[in-house]
Amino acid sequence: EVELNASGGGLVQPGESLRLSCAASGFTFSENWMYWVRQAPGKGLEYISSISSGGGITGYAESVKGRFTSSRDNAKNMMYLQMNTLKAEDTAVYYCARDKLGATRGQGTQVTVSP
Repeated sequence: EVELNASGGGLVQPGESLRLSCAASGFTFSENWMYWVRQAPGKGLEYISSISSGGGITGYAESVKGRFTSSRDNAKNMMYLQMNTLKAEDTAVYYCARDKLGATRGQGTQVTVSP
């Protein structure tokens, strides 16, 4: 059974940082591109970031480029999202997924950015 569990969310103030983690199991993690997507209150899923199977290639949505960084540890079946300079508009539930649209997303983690 495929499982993707995001964690590390919380309540932070604008300008602060958070690091999200994603634990993967049930498939060959090291052979898959992986993605971060998010869903803000009342909105649809939004692609945030992608990372190649080996971790050498990353991509970001314009809304987070320069502030967020994806990484992965294939030995641990883990993926990470370092989020810096957080803004109120980053408030959302964050998910890791095996596809860019988030159809394969697992359990998410809430990130709230508020003064």
